[in-house]
Amino acid sequence: MRLGILASGSKANAMVLEHGGAAIFIDAGLSGVRHVDRLKASGFGDVRPLALLLTHEHSDHVRNAGVISRKWKIPVYGTTGTLDSCRRILGDVPGEVILENGSTMEIGPFTVTSFSVAHDAADPSGYVVEWQSGKLGIATDLGSSSPLVEDSLSGCGAVVLEFNHDEDMLWNGDYPWYLKQRIASNKGHLSNDAASRLLGKIVHRGLKVCILAHLSRENNRPHLAEKVSRAAAGARADILMGLQDDSLPALEL
Repeated sequence: MRLGILASGSKANAMVLEHGGAAIFIDAGLSGVRHVDRLKASGFGDVRPLALLLTHEHSDHVRNAGVISRKWKIPVYGTTGTLDSCRRILGDVPGEVILENGSTMEIGPFTVTSFSVAHDAADPSGYVVEWQSGKLGIATDLGSSSPLVEDSLSGCGAVVLEFNHDEDMLWNGDYPWYLKQRIASNKGHLSNDAASRLLGKIVHRGLKVCILAHLSRENNRPHLAEKVSRAAAGARADILMGLQDDSLPALEL
């Protein structure tokens, strides 16, 4: 299975998973043109998309969900809360499939399980995607961890995990007070320290790679997130950084 991080950050988010030519998209914050360009740049230009999964309704994740769905004629998956909140953005799409948190569905070669995360959205989701020989966990927007999150991500061979902000940078930065409070709340975004604690709880011998996601440009620096994540993962897992302005090359999982 191959994973592509097409964009990750506060402005736009999009991922692709491919196995045997079949693919699923996760989130659609990029324009249709940029989505196509970054698919090609990452080595996914000839994939056959089957579905678009949405984590939640915030614009940096769903801004072009309707465009992507119609372009590839694929259904959109998400919780009832997420899909209802995206109604205006989605428009007329080829199909909608309810994937409530705690449920599992087969999508081509993938087994997808959604789980609830703490974020200020209608009914946001993290995902665990399994295939014949592996398991990937995705948790990119959450203000706090939980036993459910830890249990969902345990045993994964790869994880995409939010490392949004450095706490000192956030509190000493220029953001207005209300926004600082929102980000730091238990339904906001994971700090580097909180994310590293979560990573430390789920790390195991079979965890090959952790991709640091959703880094804030204003309130974080890659070297700060990398330092604490490497301390949590030790030598067991490779640490990679999701990028806002460029895609990562395809990762073999």
